[in-house]
Amino acid sequence: MRLVTFFAGGLFLLAILAASFAASAIVLPLVLAVVLKLLLQPAVSLLERFFVPRVLGAILPIALVVGILVGLVAALSEPAATWAQKLPEGVPRLEAHLMVLSGPMHKLQGALQVAEEVANAPPQGRTMVAVRSDLGFAGTLFAGTKAVLDGLLTTVLVLYFLLLSGDTFLRRLVEVLPNFGDKRQAVEIFQRIESDISIYLLTITLMNALVGLATAAVMYLCGIGDVLLWGTTAFLLNYVPFLGPLLGVGIFLLVGLLGFDSLWWALLPPGLYFLIHLIEGETVTPLLLARRFTLNPVLVVLSLIFWFWMWGAPGALLAFPLLAMLKIISDRLSSLRAVGHFLER
Repeated sequence: MRLVTFFAGGLFLLAILAASFAASAIVLPLVLAVVLKLLLQPAVSLLERFFVPRVLGAILPIALVVGILVGLVAALSEPAATWAQKLPEGVPRLEAHLMVLSGPMHKLQGALQVAEEVANAPPQGRTMVAVRSDLGFAGTLFAGTKAVLDGLLTTVLVLYFLLLSGDTFLRRLVEVLPNFGDKRQAVEIFQRIESDISIYLLTITLMNALVGLATAAVMYLCGIGDVLLWGTTAFLLNYVPFLGPLLGVGIFLLVGLLGFDSLWWALLPPGLYFLIHLIEGETVTPLLLARRFTLNPVLVVLSLIFWFWMWGAPGALLAFPLLAMLKIISDRLSSLRAVGHFLER
């Protein structure tokens, strides 16, 4: 009987994942809205204590977040475009820094060109049919922007009504459960998820802000301009455990190579950024969150890879909160305690 239940549960889980992948345009904004609700719920509760109506209290945090995002995009668009223009100009400098790798790179480039010529050569006796897309670059860019805006609009709309409803869904769930033990367990799981995930998101956001400020100060001391751009980059990348800081080291290495003539000076920005991350990611943040989150780092990385494959960059941002929710639920349900034990460090 247990084996049948196990396989039925596995098939049900696969069906949910397949539906989430196929309907990502709908499911991803909903999941993102739920996670943001956990982040903004303490602010709404605080406003209620100051007698702010819930209709207005649900709007104010969302308006603040949206205003910050719009302001950052407006402030960072010009420096980002400036650094993008520097890339072609900095290619000779990059080649000078990476002269050691020039021989292998030329050989690799020649092999790639030969492979491309073979792949593009028309087979003998066959007629090649070229298929052209009518969208072009502008159409593709517009389609991608429209999809992003649609997803953001859906997220904001669902987030507002989630904040407005408060604990309505929990009360409805408690009402339909059959006995008092199930009702109490549901309330405990919901409160633990809301408390732990809210504390996690608030702590990580605060630490990421400090990392961003420290990175901006380091870039200023190194003589690299556009400190707001680099501070924001470090702030956003730090939301993705392990992989985000690694990408950050690569970005700041590229910035150093473009900004300095000396190779040793070029290694200074990524080295200092890595030192900041080492202090924050390996010392301060684990001390703050160790009592609540002791997840296996291997499973965290696998979760990052899986959700990035499912939903792209937003999936990578949601990977740790989703894994933490699974851990909390597994610890509270006797049938899933083995899963919770497997997820521990």
